[in-house]
Amino acid sequence: MQVFNVQGMTCGHCVKAVTRAVQAQDALAQVEVDLAGKQVRVHSGLPAEQVLAAIREEGYEAQVA
Repeated sequence: MQVFNVQGMTCGHCVKAVTRAVQAQDALAQVEVDLAGKQVRVHSGLPAEQVLAAIREEGYEAQVA
């Protein structure tokens, strides 16, 4: 499991956008978004940089936790 700190997520739409962005890279990825904790947990074989790029393309600031 990889954990990322993501700034700018505030609502259900943000959750869907981040989840879809990661799953567009790996359709089998399991994505858990914690809005209050501003974290995204990803269960996938994707490299961290690829996950970060997908989240950043949606307009969120992200880094490895």
